[in-house]
Amino acid sequence: MDVLRPPNNVTEVVLLGLTQNPHLQKILFIVFLFIFLFTLVANLLIVITISFSPTLSAPMYFFLTYLAFIDAFYTSATTPKMTIDLLYQRRTISWHGCLSQLFLVQFLGGSEITVLIVMAYDRYVGICKPLHYVTITRQEVCQLLVVVALIGGILHATVQILFTVDLTFCGHHVMDHFMCDFFSLLDIACSHTHTLGMVVAANSGAMCLLIFFLLLISYIVILSSLKSHGSEGRRKALSTCGSHFTVVALYFVPCIFSYMRPVTTYPGDKLVSVFFIILTPMLNPIIYTVRNTDVKNAMWSLLKRRVA
Repeated sequence: MDVLRPPNNVTEVVLLGLTQNPHLQKILFIVFLFIFLFTLVANLLIVITISFSPTLSAPMYFFLTYLAFIDAFYTSATTPKMTIDLLYQRRTISWHGCLSQLFLVQFLGGSEITVLIVMAYDRYVGICKPLHYVTITRQEVCQLLVVVALIGGILHATVQILFTVDLTFCGHHVMDHFMCDFFSLLDIACSHTHTLGMVVAANSGAMCLLIFFLLLISYIVILSSLKSHGSEGRRKALSTCGSHFTVVALYFVPCIFSYMRPVTTYPGDKLVSVFFIILTPMLNPIIYTVRNTDVKNAMWSLLKRRVA
């Protein structure tokens, strides 16, 4: 099937959005506009700080730069349209726009998962194998891992899109969501979606669950190895790992909830989507700056140089 050809002549999908309350819509418009602008500025500030600070040349900050890039684009794939839609009573998205949004969300989400895995591996090598850290995390290796993350995201998104283009719609094109969500599309499709839903649960949900447990095990190993470190080394390692694990939990727990289940939609789905697509990209730069002294010092130094 041609991906660009709408199924059964579907040209647009109607989105019900977060709420139908006009007064609440105006309040949410201001709230999400602020969140979106803050997220962009905060992640851009992290990218600029790391790029122009010689003290932040470690591989961990190299990966953090790409995480900030992904977060900025991740929230940009959905938040602007959702925010603008709050000003209108009827909200629609074209079929091509729906596919594009779905692809971007899955691509950036898959890439972010891979980058988080790479960052966890970086911390494992840095704490458990410090003598081999420089050799293992060479610049070309770090660049290769980022490329692998992007390719993994593309492959994951392509699989999801290939599932979507085979759906058929009979005339009910109203989606109870503020964006093009895969399970919401399955909910309004008139084709048989049970088997497809199981495949998606295995492709997305099971992978999220497996990766989360692997990351959890890696942090248990890291914490066990800290017994041989001095108090200052333990404090710094715990601070870094604590920040990263907080980000991992904020991303993976909603991901597991969203995909490890049968093909159905729940009233709380939209709130979960708001959390890991809109709020998590905003919280990530806060977590990494508040708990990381090196980033805070570099940020202040950069601001002082610009003001002077």
